[in-house]
Amino acid sequence: MRWAGVAWYRSAGWKLDGRAPDVPKFVLVGAPHTSNWDFMVFLGATDELGIRPSFMGKHTLFRWPMMRFMRDMGGIAINRSLRANAVEQVVEAFARRDELALVVAAEGSRTTDGAWRSGFYHIATGAGVSIVPVWIDRGRRVGRIGGPMQPSGDYAADLHKLAQFFRACDPANPRFANIERGPSQPPGLPNAPAKPLGGRA
Repeated sequence: MRWAGVAWYRSAGWKLDGRAPDVPKFVLVGAPHTSNWDFMVFLGATDELGIRPSFMGKHTLFRWPMMRFMRDMGGIAINRSLRANAVEQVVEAFARRDELALVVAAEGSRTTDGAWRSGFYHIATGAGVSIVPVWIDRGRRVGRIGGPMQPSGDYAADLHKLAQFFRACDPANPRFANIERGPSQPPGLPNAPAKPLGGRA
């Protein structure tokens, strides 16, 4: 499936502006998330950049006969029945590995108005890793990757910086208005409940 995604990306004529981050661990935050095809785009874009992407998935998917497939695709099993919440489990995965590029759709779902969930920020802050913004335009088949940003602990200020990147990529996109306005409430501590995760696990 990975190679099928990469082949589709190349044959579709996608163009990417930017280069892979010069850090071994980071959270890739992609927006806007408007189609299931976004996953295929990320497969192709990360392959072009030489990045091996990872994603979060329910632990029940990491059983036979899907276990090998999920692992090979870069899946990280999240067990919501454990005492450690989803954010903590991903932070532990970062601690165990020398390299990890976690892909998160911060909008959470395709039907959102552009509001972001703060799970990606909890993860990056808890793991002490950078946030790397990635923008895609499926209509024009172009994408852009920004430079790594180390979380400062000021969620509103960091969200505004990310908003500037996405607005520069696509000035007319109304979905970016919400992140420009900032969070409606503080994101809480890095070990906050799993509810605000940026994407279904």
